[in-house]
Amino acid sequence: MKFVISSTELLSHLQAISRVISNKNTLPILDNFLFQLSEKELKITASDLETTLITTITLDNVTDEGTIAIPARIITDTLKEFPDQPLTFDINTETFGVVITTENGKYNVVGLNGEDFPQLPIIKDDKKTSINLTADVLLSGITKTLFATADDELRPVMNGIFIELAPDSMTFVASDAHKLVRYKRIDVKADQESAFILPKKPASLLKAILPKEENEVVIEFDDKNAFFTLSNYKLVSRLVEGNYPSYNSVIPTNNPNKLTIDRLELYNALKRVALFSNQASNLVKLDLKGNQLNVSAQDIDFSISANERLNCQYEGDDMEIGFKSSFLIEILSNIASSDVLMELSDPSRAGILFPAEKENNDEDVLMLLMPMMINLYYYLNRYLKRVSYEALFL
Repeated sequence: MKFVISSTELLSHLQAISRVISNKNTLPILDNFLFQLSEKELKITASDLETTLITTITLDNVTDEGTIAIPARIITDTLKEFPDQPLTFDINTETFGVVITTENGKYNVVGLNGEDFPQLPIIKDDKKTSINLTADVLLSGITKTLFATADDELRPVMNGIFIELAPDSMTFVASDAHKLVRYKRIDVKADQESAFILPKKPASLLKAILPKEENEVVIEFDDKNAFFTLSNYKLVSRLVEGNYPSYNSVIPTNNPNKLTIDRLELYNALKRVALFSNQASNLVKLDLKGNQLNVSAQDIDFSISANERLNCQYEGDDMEIGFKSSFLIEILSNIASSDVLMELSDPSRAGILFPAEKENNDEDVLMLLMPMMINLYYYLNRYLKRVSYEALFL
């Protein structure tokens, strides 16, 4: 088994799939890349059992066929030190010895039997659903929602992106119980209603490789696994099992108070004012009166406070509402429009944020953020401080 490949091209593909490999693999073979050479096609696989990423490279100079597992760390670290040059891989499929020859040197690596590498799961035909969509639609759906996923061991369904297919739309949803994002595309239509929960890790991998994809992506899934097929990559993911919560039921529908404001001005003001908030609650207060928004924060224990006044367009009753500043900043950084529209009902109910102007008429973006009770956090914080102080004398 022998082939010649560009060092830069090989490194690019290996770096793309190497993020799949876990630092704590249960099987030693998973610390390796699986190289499979067939005719003039080199297929390289990385896996952690839950997620598998495969890349394909077409070669010109090939001798024989074969399969071998090559240690991922040493091959990747070695390639990083090479300038762009042709590399010759000469592999003995009986002893699993790998000889890498460059213009000026020779490197020897010992691989493993590729037959021991875990096999790919199979999509069940009787439960199979498939859909074709453009790479930019899938990338937008993942990018808009990934940041809102949770890290909750007790509720694993919240740790992924809920992807829902319908005859008239495709919807991406993510929530950590504090914030929720719903991204809907009406230019993607499925033959039947179906849904699955994509875990965070494969979603992050797709986010990294989709920007270079120019062709359509084929998604195939059943109740256990999903396959994402691109031009030069294939990602296989074990899905999160369970039922996703009814997200539509938590979105307030009657929101008479509407605020329109420059997104960047509000974003920058929040970043400055939040520095003066209490470190435990991270609370910022939005005070809406007329066409002015006052953003304020304070930490009574350190006698610091800050407030900024911003011009805005506001229709509704005067209102004072609190939010966790880091969550609100995160949401604003994931809205692309120059102005943002916030709809509110009262200080105890969730606020909904939309881009004031759509980038694409086929998309619908909604971001929800739960409020924080201003007085409750103040008195709770004071109570906890007092209890901690009294505990010193017990």
